Amino acid sequence: MRILSISLRARLAAEPDATCEGEIMHIPDGFIDAPTSAAFGAVAVAGVAYAVKRAGHENLDRLTPLAGLVSAFVFAAQMLNFPVAMGTSGHLLGGMLAAVLVGPWLGAIGLAVVLGVQSLFADGGLTALGLNITNMALVGAVGGYGLFAVLRRVLPRRASSVVVASAVAAFLTVPLAAGMFVVEFALGGTVDLPLGGVAGAMIGVHLLIGIGEAAITAATISLVMSTRPDLVYGGRDLRQVSALAVRRPAPAAAPPAPPAPAGSVPAVAAVGAGAVGQATRRADAGSHS
Repeated sequence: MRILSISLRARLAAEPDATCEGEIMHIPDGFIDAPTSAAFGAVAVAGVAYAVKRAGHENLDRLTPLAGLVSAFVFAAQMLNFPVAMGTSGHLLGGMLAAVLVGPWLGAIGLAVVLGVQSLFADGGLTALGLNITNMALVGAVGGYGLFAVLRRVLPRRASSVVVASAVAAFLTVPLAAGMFVVEFALGGTVDLPLGGVAGAMIGVHLLIGIGEAAITAATISLVMSTRPDLVYGGRDLRQVSALAVRRPAPAAAPPAPPAPAGSVPAVAAVGAGAVGQATRRADAGSHS
């Protein structure tokens, strides 16, 4: 997840005359105190461990290679920043995108690996790794997929609904992750900034970043759905419906009804109908003659 590190709108909230250059970055070392970082580190460890357990029930032979590709894509995509406002830029978080493609559990694991590698390059602190995993992997992938699943239930069951649900969920996860950072800052922030100013800066800017997140996620999911829908974990229910429709045999023609036994009601009715028909034809013939 990205934070406004000491500068831009959070700094301006405390010092209106300040003219700092703003940037959005992962939570760095020292921005949150050690006890809070340790607590959320434990949350991250527990969350990733649970994700590993749940991922064991998935089709790993098919999903694991794709999860590696998705993680590499997110790692590369996060290097590309797009302008937001007031000299601020943002980039793809990728949690929702990964979750829709490979599922929430493998998506969270992949994001945790990406964040771990980034922390080695000072893109987010090592001591803050648990904070970043909580915000981006757990809230972004697992929480985001929960929103996606709710939206899928209320939308029509078709491919376009997968794209719409992924876009809306991606948009919502960004301010949700920003809100989680505000909670962490309230519990253990080490920078002397007013909480209201930090919250306003975080939520406001990340609403704008959420628009970019939704657009990138929707475009990617739409492309994959149009070319390889079998690779989209979030649309697996559509594959199951299609498979059932293909495999369902055509209904067999109904066998001819057996002749009614003599003396039965249908037989009597048939004989009576035949007799009436013959009498009618004879009467018509007599009238014409």
